[in-house]
Amino acid sequence: MSDPAACNLLLYDGDCPFCSNYVQLMQLRKTIGPLDVLNMREHPDLAAHFRARGYDLNEGMLLQWDGKIYWGADCVNRLALLSTGSDLFNQINAAIFRKPCLSKALYPFMRAGRNLGLTLMGKGKMQY
Repeated sequence: MSDPAACNLLLYDGDCPFCSNYVQLMQLRKTIGPLDVLNMREHPDLAAHFRARGYDLNEGMLLQWDGKIYWGADCVNRLALLSTGSDLFNQINAAIFRKPCLSKALYPFMRAGRNLGLTLMGKGKMQY
């Protein structure tokens, strides 16, 4: 990717089963159109690019959409706002995470689940 600032993308932890399932269940490309959905572990240069700008992808997934960056709870909130509610998962996700205060309150638990899952699987956070 020559210019990461020029495209719509979602960076998530592909080693985390919760993150991977969440991204898959969101059906983002079907819902919002062209979007690079990328495992940060397969794109360490891109992860480092955003880390240098203050976004630690070990602490939250990142959505770059229409030139704006959404990270962590804001990312989950934006994804919920972009979803169509086309199936039960997306309806429940939208009902919860469309409210910024709920996104901010619940995201630390999501991150803790990710960290616990990675630990139980014998995997660590990404080193970059």
